[in-house]
Amino acid sequence: MSVSQKALPDDAHTGELPVTDTTKSADLPVTQPPAPAAKGSQENAPVAAAKPTPTSGKNLKKILIVEDERPLAHALELKFRHEGFDTHICLDGEDALKEATEGKYDVILLDLIMPRMDGFTFLQEMKTRGVKTPTVVLSNLGQDEDKTRAQSLGAVGYYVKSNTPIMEIIKQVQSLL
Repeated sequence: MSVSQKALPDDAHTGELPVTDTTKSADLPVTQPPAPAAKGSQENAPVAAAKPTPTSGKNLKKILIVEDERPLAHALELKFRHEGFDTHICLDGEDALKEATEGKYDVILLDLIMPRMDGFTFLQEMKTRGVKTPTVVLSNLGQDEDKTRAQSLGAVGYYVKSNTPIMEIIKQVQSLL
């Protein structure tokens, strides 16, 4: 490794001598200029993450993840995809109800405390509309009353998020299929 040295200019106001920069060239980051944007492309357009492609001929089970906490929703999505499931995320109850009634899902993972429609109302609406997709509740509500209420509205499983590893939830879902 070579050491590059260059003299930096005097500070005219203090009368100090020049300082020598002894930064090793190997310590400097290597940068490349950005590639020119293709004609007609949007330079600041968001880039979608690559999604795993299903194995050809394999019929993946579909999971609807209804969770307003993005990091948890993403973690669930990654784990379920790794286990061979197809997933879709909804961040609020209203969007989830629309997706659950219009789409075909094998299992729904449902948070209870969400914007625009809570999980209890979601369960009630699913029951009223005759949608029988097995629903597993993932909530921070740990009271027995909440669990009993969710089960009376059709939930087939109930887990407190902070007490439950994701692999336990995956095993529950696999047992339902």
